[in-house]
Order: sequence, then structure tokens, then C-alpha cells
Amino acid sequence: MSPIERIQPRAADLGEGMIVRRALPTRQRRMVGAWCFLDHAGPVDFAPGSGMHVGAHPHTCLQTFTWLIDGEVLHRDSLGHAQWIRPGQVNLMTAGRGIVHTEDSAPDARRLHAAQLWIALPPQLADCPPAFEHYPDLPRWQDAGCTLTLLAGRFGGHASPARIHTPLVGMDLLASRDAQLELPLDPSFEYGLLPLEGGMDIAGQHFATDEFAYLPPGRERIALDLTAGSRILLVGGEPFGEPVIMWWNFVGHDKAAIARAQRDWAGGGDADNARFGPVKGGEDRRLVAPPLPWTA
Repeated sequence: MSPIERIQPRAADLGEGMIVRRALPTRQRRMVGAWCFLDHAGPVDFAPGSGMHVGAHPHTCLQTFTWLIDGEVLHRDSLGHAQWIRPGQVNLMTAGRGIVHTEDSAPDARRLHAAQLWIALPPQLADCPPAFEHYPDLPRWQDAGCTLTLLAGRFGGHASPARIHTPLVGMDLLASRDAQLELPLDPSFEYGLLPLEGGMDIAGQHFATDEFAYLPPGRERIALDLTAGSRILLVGGEPFGEPVIMWWNFVGHDKAAIARAQRDWAGGGDADNARFGPVKGGEDRRLVAPPLPWTA
């Protein structure tokens, strides 16, 4: 049995007191299944009049997957959607060939806690039409003193309604008391577990908040010891096959695709730009892409 790998996420300050810890990608691990990005945002308490305000920015060849734990966030996109997400809900945006969106906390927001993930699209869907879906109701059940919420995929006879395109799973585990939880695993999947609050013990190893545990394929079960109040995010999936290229907010299967997306975004976000159109309410907050790290 391969050992459990410990990964220390790196921290970044997004301003207004907003700290995120990035568990994927890192030098140690680029992906877990099709999950190619995992930021743990907050919990953060905002000063009056401040909050999270992310200007219009593009995505390609991925799905953005937002799991909200505390606070309220307004999603707007270039397809015309305007959707509030609240605790216990998921927003799933499929970029495909290209989409633009903004993210803002509520005007009177004082707190935010969320996990922001990306799912890489397989090559045959890299240029699919963009889409957005909101999931206010997710499968939720009790086991061994824990509340389990299935965010994506299938687990234990439950199925998430989230529309995904590769074999994967995402789950939130919340311990109401000190708990010992045993979970069946798919041996063809690799897994990652990230304590968002509290901590956990796996096979004699302790993982504190924001210490990412990576489990290679081959395991059929995992036993977790959780302290009361701990919240664990579990992600898993079949290894993706070939690594994807990630740069800024773009995902692609080769550098040429990333370079084309960068040129199209730099060309403007007006109504005539069929790939990266404007976001109503975010026209004056358009983020600028940094230069490519390689010669286009």
C-alpha cells in the first residue's frame, strides 16, 4: 500500500483580508482525478463596507465548482446568469470554449468561508458551449456522528445532481462530535482530503487545518478519526491520463490553446466578442491577464 502524501498548501492574500490556501496545483501534486485546482478561502471576517469583489475574468476548458460554507456570493456571467449562492449550495460553471464571470460577496457581508475548485474538461469537451448551473439541494446523510454531503459524483448509493464529465467524487464531511468514520473507496480512484476546519487522523498521521492528504489509487477503505467540529473536504477521481496546462484563469491541453485564449481576452470583452462577452454589472471591472510565461 502506497504511503499517504502530506502536502502543505501555499497561502495568498487577495486583499481586503481575504486569504486563500491553495492545495492544488502544487509542485508535489498537480491534479487529483480531473480536479485541477483547489483553493480554501476563509473563514474571513470583513470590515464594514468591504468584502470579496472579483472583477470580470475569463475561463476555458474547465468547470468552476464553488462550495459555500458561510456567507453569500453573487455570481454573474457573460451568458446573462445572476445567481446568489448560499451555505450548503454549489455553483457549477462550465467554461468550455470560453466564458467570463464576476464574483461578489453581499453588500452587508461580514464573513465568508468557501472552497473554490476547478475540474479539467476532457479533450473532446474542451470547446463545448459554456453553461452555468446552480444546485441548492444536495444529497445529505448521517454516519457515525458526521453529516456527509455529496457534492459531485456518486458515493454509498447516493448521486449528486451536479453535471460532470469524468469519473470523480467530491464530498463534505462535518463531525458533530469526536467521530471514527470508515469510508469505502474506489481502488481505481486517487483521493485527496483537506481539513477546512479542525483536523483528522489517518493511519496514525495527524492532519491539521489546511494540510492536504493525498492517497494514491489502490485503497478500498479509509478510516478517519475526527475531532468535534471538524470539516473535511474529500475529492477523488480516476487519474486524468495526461496533465493539462494551466495558466492564469485558463486551462488547455496544449500551449497553443492557452495562447489563443490570452489573445482573444486581450482583444476585448464587448458584445461582438463571441468567445469572451461582457458581464452585466462588471463592465468596468475587467481583469488584465499577465504576460504568457513562454513565447507564444
